[in-house]
Amino acid sequence: MSAFTEPSFAWEPITPRGVAAFARTSFERLFIVQSVFAVIAAAAVVWFLKDGIFPTIDTAVNALPNAGAIHNAKLDWHGDTPVLLAEGNVFAFMVDLQHGGSIRSPADFQFEFGSDSVRVLTLFGETEMDYPDGWIFAANKPDARPAWGAWSPEILGLAALATFFGLLLAWALLATIYFLPVWLICFFANRDLNFRASWKLAAAALLPGALLISLAIVLYDLAIFDLVQLCFAFGMHLVIGWIYLFVSPMFLKRALPTEPGNPFVPPKN
Repeated sequence: MSAFTEPSFAWEPITPRGVAAFARTSFERLFIVQSVFAVIAAAAVVWFLKDGIFPTIDTAVNALPNAGAIHNAKLDWHGDTPVLLAEGNVFAFMVDLQHGGSIRSPADFQFEFGSDSVRVLTLFGETEMDYPDGWIFAANKPDARPAWGAWSPEILGLAALATFFGLLLAWALLATIYFLPVWLICFFANRDLNFRASWKLAAAALLPGALLISLAIVLYDLAIFDLVQLCFAFGMHLVIGWIYLFVSPMFLKRALPTEPGNPFVPPKN
């Protein structure tokens, strides 16, 4: 493409042309746009936890008996068993001391608490984990209810911060890995791009995929996507980043050839 088609203003890293514009912009503008996308992703994660996970945990805590605990790697249960404590689209919690399998749920992740271990059942298989020795966990409503009420806001805040700063760090690391392939693409495609600009373009190319997975998380919470579709979206958000890495440089201007000097004309002093 010619120099006239190169984007001159970086504001949207959604299209390949918009991503290419970030090669010419400042690091400050790139960071601001990255922060906006990281906030969107953090909001999607918090929404998913608050709307799709926490209500199921609330119901399970409220269904606990008035006495009981996990101690000495054993579940001391004082309620009915087997019993389904709570279930949602994502999580289900049940107590079956013998792991008899008499209760199952359509939830994507099922946690079955037995006398010695907790069994986790998912679409991809199941695993069983022993209770940690030396730890004590409340398995009764009077203790678990206030503890969960105190920790749930903290978990939301930590999830938001971890998502925000984790994405910024991941994008920086991936851009450091990807900038050299971007520079090589531009070199062989005769595009005018140095290492700094290649790093910024690589960083911007990761943002469309982040927006896709953020949308997929919300759709999964709304039960529009199932777990398989969510996993597919996760894989696609990586592929989209690679596609943008290869396509976006084509929207940059070509490197101007240097005019050969005339060997019969002496150089100017």
